[in-house]
Amino acid sequence: MLFNSIEFMLFFIIIVSVYFIIPNKMKWIFLLAASYYFYMCWRVEYIVLILLSTIVDYICGIKIHESDRKSFKKLYLLISIVVNLGILIIFKYHVLIEDTLVAIGRPFNIYYIFPDTRFLLPVGISFYTFQTLSYTIDVYRKKKIPERHLGIFALYVSFFPQLVAGPIERSVHLLPQFRKKKTFDYCRVKSGAILVLWGLFKKLVIADRAAIFVDDIYGHPELYGGILVVFATYLFAYQIYCDFSGYSDIAIGTARILGYSLMRNFDRPYASRSISEFWQRWHISLSTWFRDYVYIPLGGNRVKHGRWCLNILIVFVVSGMWHGANWTFFVWGALHGIFIICERTLGVATDIKSPMTCEKNDFVRVLRHGIGIIVTFNLVSLGWVFFRAATISDAFAIIFSVFDVSRIDLCYFETSQKTYDLRVLVFWAFVMELMQFMHSKYKLDRWLSNQNILVRWCCYYFLLFAVLMFGEFSANEFIYFQF
Repeated sequence: MLFNSIEFMLFFIIIVSVYFIIPNKMKWIFLLAASYYFYMCWRVEYIVLILLSTIVDYICGIKIHESDRKSFKKLYLLISIVVNLGILIIFKYHVLIEDTLVAIGRPFNIYYIFPDTRFLLPVGISFYTFQTLSYTIDVYRKKKIPERHLGIFALYVSFFPQLVAGPIERSVHLLPQFRKKKTFDYCRVKSGAILVLWGLFKKLVIADRAAIFVDDIYGHPELYGGILVVFATYLFAYQIYCDFSGYSDIAIGTARILGYSLMRNFDRPYASRSISEFWQRWHISLSTWFRDYVYIPLGGNRVKHGRWCLNILIVFVVSGMWHGANWTFFVWGALHGIFIICERTLGVATDIKSPMTCEKNDFVRVLRHGIGIIVTFNLVSLGWVFFRAATISDAFAIIFSVFDVSRIDLCYFETSQKTYDLRVLVFWAFVMELMQFMHSKYKLDRWLSNQNILVRWCCYYFLLFAVLMFGEFSANEFIYFQF
C-alpha cells in the first residue's frame, strides 16, 4: 500500500475517522491493528519478522534493566543485536555473501553450491530493525526505562506512518507519545494535511517526472554520453531527494494528523557547503543513528587522526551497505567517507550552524558560499552514480561515457513530449527550491498562518492544482522502500 495511491488515501481517511471517535484507551489497539494490516498488505507472512523483533527486544529491554550483573546485561544486549542484525543478514545480505564467495572461489577452482533461498526482501526491514535495536541500546545505556506495556512497545516498532522508510525514531521521543491523550485539533490536522500535500508534490510532480528521463538515459547508457549523462545524474539527485524527502513529509504529516510528532529528516541538503554539512541535512534520522550508535562508540573524533579516519570509513561503509546488498553501495559509502576525510585534512569542512565564512566582504562571502554548494553538489552527484548503477562496472562505464563526445545525442529533446516534460520539471523544481529557501528564511508556515483566509486557501489550492495537473500518477514505488 503506497502513500501515493488511492488505496492508502481511503485507508487513512478511515483510520482518522475512527481514531478520533473511539475512547483514548482504545487508540493504541486500533493503531496497532492498523499498522499490522498496513504492513501485511505487502506480504502477510513477513509480519512474523516484526513480531520476532518486537518480542525479543521487549524481553531483552526488561532483562537488561532488571539484571544486577553487567555480564547478564551484555548478554541480553548481545541477543538483541544478534537477532536484529541476523534478520537483516538472512533476508537482505545472504545472496550478496553467497555471490561474493562464489566469485572469490572461482579463480581457485573452488565452487560453492548454496541452496536456493532467495527471499523477497521484507519492505522496511532496515528501518524497523534499527529502530527497535536503538531502544535496547538506550536501555543498556540507562537512557531509557524499559517499556512494560507490550502492546505500546509493539506500536512503537510498527507505527505505520514511519514503518516502511522512517524517520528512524528514538524510543525516548516516540514511546511517551503513545501514552498521551489525543484529541482532534483542527490546526494540527490542517498542518499535517498541508505537509502530506507538500510530500505528494515532491513525489508526483518532481521525483516521478524526473524518473522519466533518468530511467531512459541510465537504462541505455550505451546510447548516450556527454552532457545527457550529466543531465540524468543531476536529475537523479533531485529524484532521490524529492522521492525520499517526499515520503518523509507524508510520514510526518500523517503522524501529525493523528497527534504524533516525528523528527525532521531533511533540511535542504543541496544547500550544503561541504559533505560533512550534507550529512547533517540528509536523512538526519539515519546519520544521527550512526553517529550515536557506531561513530561515538568507536571513539568519534576524540582519537588520533589516523584512527579518526578509520572510524569515518567504517561508519560510511556500514551506512552504504545498510542501503542495499550490492557492492555499489559499499563504494558509495566509502566515497562519502573519503570526501569527509579530505575536507577535514584540507580544513574546508563546515557545520550546518556555522556562519557562511568569516570574510567581511559580502561578495567574497557569497562567492565562497556558492562555490562550496556547487562543489558539494557535484561530489554528491558523483556518488549518486554508484548508488543508481546496477554494478560497479556499470557505474564506471557511465562516468567514462561523460567524456565520450561521439555519443552525445543533441536531438534527445526534439520530441514535443520530452520538451514539455522537461519544461514542467524545471519549472516546478524551481518553485520547490524557491519555497524551501523562503521557508528557511521566513518560516512560510508561520507567515501563511498570519494571512487572511483567501490568501491561505489560494496557496493550498495552488499546490493541489500542481499535484493533480502535473503529477505522474503511475503509483511508482518510493525508492527507499527497497532498503
